[in-house]
Amino acid sequence: MGTSVTISAATDQDAEQILKLQYLCYQEEAARYDDYGIEPLTQTLESLRAELAEGCAVVARLGAEVVGSVRGTAEADGTGWIAKLIVHPRLQRHGLGGRLLTAVEDRLAAERSVERFRLLADHRGEGLPLYRSHGYAPVGTERSGTRLSLVALEKGPASEPRETATPCAPGAATAGR
Repeated sequence: MGTSVTISAATDQDAEQILKLQYLCYQEEAARYDDYGIEPLTQTLESLRAELAEGCAVVARLGAEVVGSVRGTAEADGTGWIAKLIVHPRLQRHGLGGRLLTAVEDRLAAERSVERFRLLADHRGEGLPLYRSHGYAPVGTERSGTRLSLVALEKGPASEPRETATPCAPGAATAGR
């Protein structure tokens, strides 16, 4: 009998695994734009630990291994920003990204009173169909560097939480993507 994937709040002890997974998952985007200086590939462990302490992050685990992650922050106006949704390549296309997205939305709505969600996605990336299938609609575009064009997507107002939410990390909500 195999081990099932579980979703839970990220902890400081997950930081190294998240950073390694993030590095693996963003290689394709870096290659697509021939830019290996993108923030997900240059983020430091200290910076990630600060994000985990201040924001709301969830991980997907297969046994003890972190196989997926997503982060969220909340702004004072009730907007939640979703960022860095990653799933290990061997587990992609099995619904895990959608489960992570739902989990972070639920936690931000329950713990930080978020009423709408925003995110930025690579206009040529594979995430757009996932986000659209979860109710996100394009609201604009942004440039990141000289080569990367990002689609701004929004969803809201937030619906009632679909499951019992695990508390986000303690600390003040931070703005950012």
